[in-house]
Amino acid sequence: MNQSPLLSIGHKKFMEFSNQTKAYIYALSAVAIWSTVASAFKLSLQYMDPVQLLLYASLTSVIVLFCVVASQKKLHLLTRLTVKNTLISMGMGALNPLLYYLILFKAYDLLPAQEAQALNYTWAITMALLSIPLLGQKLGKQQIVAIGISYAGIVVIATHGEIHLSHFSDPLGTALALVSTVIWSLYWIFNTRDRFDPCVRLFLNFCFGTVYILLCTPCLSSFVLTSVQGLFGAIYVGIFEMGITFVFWLMALKHTTSAARISQLIYLSPLISLGLIHLLVGETILPSTLIGLTLILLGVMGQGKSRMQDKK
Repeated sequence: MNQSPLLSIGHKKFMEFSNQTKAYIYALSAVAIWSTVASAFKLSLQYMDPVQLLLYASLTSVIVLFCVVASQKKLHLLTRLTVKNTLISMGMGALNPLLYYLILFKAYDLLPAQEAQALNYTWAITMALLSIPLLGQKLGKQQIVAIGISYAGIVVIATHGEIHLSHFSDPLGTALALVSTVIWSLYWIFNTRDRFDPCVRLFLNFCFGTVYILLCTPCLSSFVLTSVQGLFGAIYVGIFEMGITFVFWLMALKHTTSAARISQLIYLSPLISLGLIHLLVGETILPSTLIGLTLILLGVMGQGKSRMQDKK
């Protein structure tokens, strides 16, 4: 089928952009979408439980990722799968989407969205800590200080600023949010050693993960939905959080001349997300959340800069 004149002109104009401009367009698109997902999680969980949200979001993401792989003309790679590659995806699918999102959605179910999304941003710090035993990396003094700053932010958020009382507003929700960062970090650390095509790998991981979720649903929940709003929310999460946003980010990294410059844009996401949580979910953003999130981001940025200096 022929493209419409409008689409052809748009595609031609996009192709005329420099690689760095394309990288910014892809990266900002990813950041804009990521900023909406905390609100989407919380709103969807008003109509379904975490297991159901994961099930229908994962089914959607499998369809989306299949379309992405097909559009990239990479379906032939599926015929070249080895036993080793299949086993890797079976294991990775258990981490993501099964364990990661099941735990993350439960954290969002228990916590205010503003707290869950802020705590989730500590995954970069968790990855730095796990890289010590798993990748043999070392931490410098600056990185240790940065990690300390981030975890101070966690305490501020979890106690609603009443640190002197040492009383966590929801210990289980906080623990689950932090455990999700461990699973997410493990997933990406294992990915650093993977030489298979990333989009095809993600598609395979979600295929196996979705099978696991289908098997778990009768035991943990039900296939029956009571609201169409919840289904629409799950479809949104499947398309954007678990689907095309990852591809946008990969494309941004592919076109950019500086991965560090692109990576800085990700720090816009939690700030935009808080605004959307206030507008869409109706939560009053607590001063403790803003202070804690600021500490977390300062720690993450400080840890990232220290790591870059160590590589020079």
